[in-house]
Amino acid sequence: MAARITIDDLRAHKTKESFYILIEGKVYDCTKFIDEHPGGDEVILAEGGQDASEAFEDVGHSEEARALLPAMLVGEFEGDGVKLRSGAAAAQASRVSGAVEQGSNLMYFVPLGLLGAYFGWRYYSGAA
Repeated sequence: MAARITIDDLRAHKTKESFYILIEGKVYDCTKFIDEHPGGDEVILAEGGQDASEAFEDVGHSEEARALLPAMLVGEFEGDGVKLRSGAAAAQASRVSGAVEQGSNLMYFVPLGLLGAYFGWRYYSGAA
């Protein structure tokens, strides 16, 4: 019988020394694979201790990569109703938040800059 991995167990293993990821409801111990990961260790470490399903599928891993998974299987994830955010989703949310914040700043400074330029033009051109 496969082990049942809780969310606390999953999150406790997100370092290079002990590294678990969740893919499609199954938890894998990828500790020994980190240094061999073709995309580099930073890419895979970003997904540690969380749901990496979206990131795994988005990259389009080969059949060879998928064939490695059964040997790394730790167990089934115990938390079907728990919605975990993947590292990719968190990074995208951060980018969106940054873009909104930057857009909000532009919303104020661009019109003020244009208004200042207009009054500067009127002052220096002698138009009154």
